[in-house]
Amino acid sequence: MRYTITGRNIEVTPGLKAAVEKKIGKLEHFFTPETEVIVALSAQKDKQTIEVTIPVKGNTIRAEETSTDMYVSIDLVEEIIERQIRRYRKKLIDKKQAAVSFSQAFIEEDADEAPEDEIQIVKTKKFAIKPTIPEEACLQMEMLGHNFYVFLNAETDQVNVVYKRKNGTYGLIEPEF
Repeated sequence: MRYTITGRNIEVTPGLKAAVEKKIGKLEHFFTPETEVIVALSAQKDKQTIEVTIPVKGNTIRAEETSTDMYVSIDLVEEIIERQIRRYRKKLIDKKQAAVSFSQAFIEEDADEAPEDEIQIVKTKKFAIKPTIPEEACLQMEMLGHNFYVFLNAETDQVNVVYKRKNGTYGLIEPEF
């Protein structure tokens, strides 16, 4: 796997780089050698965060973990990614595109362990949407106490989503056709 390791408010020391490559390297048997792994390390006061993104054809495997120690964060994020890969194995591997990102051994591996719970949609909600600007949608989201809000953007005439980010700011998701 090819690694791109960057640091925000933290120097990527050879020790940190080696720890990331060693821990995330445990996942190499799932992927081809050409698979790119993007790692972002950041530090804020007593928070040490690692974000790992692995783009695979048609999907993105991503995990983020925060703790008081970067090495602990690295350990935790590796476990999360491995769990994601194993849990969504059937969905991630489409036989037509599997050869692009995943190793042949992983594709052919028998699923000996009990299958994880399938994704179940337990509630469906329908509601009328009226044209709104993104700022009003954010206010509506806050009044409802939700962390996202679906609305018809009055400026673009398309369905958009606003969401509250971890740092307290807002994000806007616009579809691209």
